[in-house]
Amino acid sequence: MALIELTGTSSNTVGELPNVGSMAPDFSLTKRDLSTVTLKDYKGKKVVLNIFLSVDTGTCAKSVHQFNKQASLLENTVVLCVSPDLPFALNRFCGAEGIEHLEMLTDYKEGSFGKDYGITFKDGPLRSLFSRAIVILNEEGKVLYTEHVPVIANEPNYQKALEALKHG
Repeated sequence: MALIELTGTSSNTVGELPNVGSMAPDFSLTKRDLSTVTLKDYKGKKVVLNIFLSVDTGTCAKSVHQFNKQASLLENTVVLCVSPDLPFALNRFCGAEGIEHLEMLTDYKEGSFGKDYGITFKDGPLRSLFSRAIVILNEEGKVLYTEHVPVIANEPNYQKALEALKHG
């Protein structure tokens, strides 16, 4: 489990991110139009999983904007922003913020993504929400890079994540 800091207190996640070199756990997530996608739907593309607690927080919104800027420049790569937000909140955010180069997905139905990827908070004030993390996968679903941001208010290291794409 990971220990994540939030305004001077610490919370634990249910587990750890997948190991670099391992195959990523499959997932079933909901798109903004309420359709379902799985990891298998992205086979043949590199995948950036930008994982966060809610688009309604400043740092999470910044990460979406940062990856939205970069996504259109990345070859054979899809950026998936994953949170437990409702699809309606994701639609509102994308419409208001002009987000169009990445996919916004939610784990609001089952919560299995958060558990399988070890990022669901199991205690503290954010219990059942996601911690902030980045997971980079190659075209076959193999984990190339992970980052579990230790302070929830901090942004991930975008440069390191994007470098992992180039060298994967």
